[in-house]
Order: sequence, then structure tokens, then C-alpha cells
Amino acid sequence: MTQGIVVVGGGFAGLWGAAAAARARDELGLADAIAITLVAPGPFHVVRVRCYEADLAPLRVPLDDVLAPIGVRRVDGWVEAIDAAERRLAVQPAQRSDPPVTLPYDRLILAAGSALRRPEVPGADAAFDVDTIEGAQGLAQHLDALAAGAIGRGQAGRWTAVVVGAGLVGIELACELPVRLAAARDRAGDAGPVETILIDRGPEVGATMGGAAMPAVREALAAAGVVGIAGAGVNLIDSAGVTLEDGTRIPALTVVCATGMRASPLAGQLGVPCDALGRVLVDAHLRVVGRAEVFAAGDVAAATADAAGHRTVMSCQHARPMGRFAGHNAVCDLAGRPDRLLDFSVPDYVTVLDLGAWGAVYTAGWDRGRLVAAGAEAKATKRTINGARIYPPLTRDRAAILAAAAPVIQARPGGG
Repeated sequence: MTQGIVVVGGGFAGLWGAAAAARARDELGLADAIAITLVAPGPFHVVRVRCYEADLAPLRVPLDDVLAPIGVRRVDGWVEAIDAAERRLAVQPAQRSDPPVTLPYDRLILAAGSALRRPEVPGADAAFDVDTIEGAQGLAQHLDALAAGAIGRGQAGRWTAVVVGAGLVGIELACELPVRLAAARDRAGDAGPVETILIDRGPEVGATMGGAAMPAVREALAAAGVVGIAGAGVNLIDSAGVTLEDGTRIPALTVVCATGMRASPLAGQLGVPCDALGRVLVDAHLRVVGRAEVFAAGDVAAATADAAGHRTVMSCQHARPMGRFAGHNAVCDLAGRPDRLLDFSVPDYVTVLDLGAWGAVYTAGWDRGRLVAAGAEAKATKRTINGARIYPPLTRDRAAILAAAAPVIQARPGGG
């Protein structure tokens, strides 16, 4: 009798969870005994961490180029409900006119990711974002409309952008926007300065990068012409700008939210405790605590990363290996091979932050306390990560895809 593993999500954790499950299935000689299905809306794996970039063309990888060669079935749709007691999913097909379908599972790998957590202020839902490729495309179309004169003619703040949130995504986007605004202004045949303002509640814009990196972050923001406003919150966002909590009004026709993430609400349907970010807790095998038949990986799961008790973060740095370990362990568990289960551990933590034309900054340690590289050297590492390291093989080569899905932890990028 064929048993089924269903993977929910086509992001980093989901894609690699499915690939690692296919690899383990082959290793155990169970190709005819275990069916693997991945459910995700749309036919693409999106390299989400690059959505702050201007060129979005390389960000979409056809899921079937990775899944079809390794024998993973893909269902195009949204999981709307999880019935953990009955081990089944309610799936709405991507074609909305089609009726919902029920998808049973013997083991579930929940890798549904996360979504932008917007500030709870009026107008926040209308701000742009780079959380998804659709959001990034919307921002690009808006800049095109400014350049074409379709919007903004004669308005204050036409060439001003405000980024709300100075975490990693906010800083990366803020360092890109001055060049993009200037290009739009030039296409419009306009004159005058462009301005990008980065707003954060923290004591210093960029402080989350740690003391070792802050001189580089300050220098890069200054070089890009980004103005930082620290210790500030937003009270209102509208089509003409933002109003801060102290009443300061900033005219800006381009407002982007980069205010952190929260796990998919599907995590809350498992009937188990979640952390403050909405993530389910998982054990060393990435099995959901309290749900023996469910594994979880990526942004939807909170795993212990090392002996010191650090928790995994919402990052492709953790989502990719978590997916690989979860996929491997789900197959071994379903096959009754506890001897093959692997403990997940990622004791090394690094951060490589893109700082636009200035370069990048590369830190090591959970506190980002050691500066590995800055400027052009760090930028080269960032380009390798964004352009190659985080991509699956794109050749449809079965052996290469399965080899890349091995449940191992990669060495640090750039030899740092």
C-alpha cells in the first residue's frame, strides 16, 4: 500500500523538504511505496530574499524543473485548512472556480513560510512591500508610473521614498532605492534631488547588525544618501506620505513596509503551542512537539539551533537545511527506520548584508560580533549567495538535484 508525504509550501524549506524526501525515499528503495506531493500556489519557487533588487527576472525558478525529475507531484493551490486529527488538508486549487479538494497524508511537512507583519496603523495595507515577488513587481510598476508621469506630477514627495523598518530587508532596500528613484526621475526628464528615508523604532538605524558592522552600515547609508530616523514610529500612511507618532509629516509618494515577519497562520491550526512569531516548536528531528506525524521547517518552525539554545531565525540560511533534514526524517519515520533519523543542528551563524553600490558587510556569530569582511569583498560573497548558493540545480538533472538535497550543513560562504 502506498503511503503519502505532503509538503506544504514551495519556498526554501518546502522545495528542499520535498527534494530531501525524494532522496531518502530512493536511498531506502521505497520509490513505489511512498508518494511525495508538494502543495504551493503558483508554478514557481521564488528566491524571496532577492525581492529588494531591481532586476526580478532571475527570482523565479520553475518548481517542475526541480520536482518532476525526482518524482515529486506538484499541486497548484492554497492549503486553507489542516485537520490534524484526521490527517488531511483542505486545498483550494489555484483556479479559484474549481472546488476545494481534500488531500490526505501519512506524514506532513509544514513549510508554509511567513508573511510581512505590517504596522497596525491606518494606511499600512496600502504601502508597498518586497515580501513577495508580487509586492516587488508592484513597487517596480509604481516607479515606472512615476517615471512616465502617470502619477505624481507636481506633487511634493514625488522623488522621496520612505522605508518603514530598518531590519536587514529594510536596509538592503533603502540602499537600492536612491539609484532606482534617480533612474525614474531621469526617465521623467525631471530635475532635483531624490531622497530615501529609513525609519526605525530602534536607538540607531541599523543597530540590529551589531557593533562590529555599524561603521560599515553608517558609511554605506551615507554614501547612498539615505537619511535615517531612529527612535520613531509611524502613526499614519497614505498615498502622499507618512505621519510619525510625534506629528512630523514626511511627503513621499513611495512608502515601503519592511517591518518584520510572522509565521503562516496554518501553524496555528495544528493545535499545539506557538511562539511569539507564530511558529510551532519542533524537536531535534524537526517533528512538531505534540504532533508526531507532522514535521515543520523554515519560517513556520522554531528549532533549537545549537547547544547554547539559540533558536533558528526566519532566514533562508536556516530554512534550506531545515527543509533537508525534515524531508529526510519524515521519510525515515514513515518507513519505520528510527536508526536513520538525523538530529538538526546549525551551530554556526553568519549574516551577509547587501549595502548597494557601496558593497556589503559580512559578520559571524549570533550577536554578529565579528566582522568577517566589508565592502567589495563582502559584496562578492553576497553575489555568490544570491546568484548561486541558494539556488537548486537548474538543469533538470535528477542526480544533481538529489545530491544537492543531502541533509548536511554547508560550510560558511566565502570561507569566512
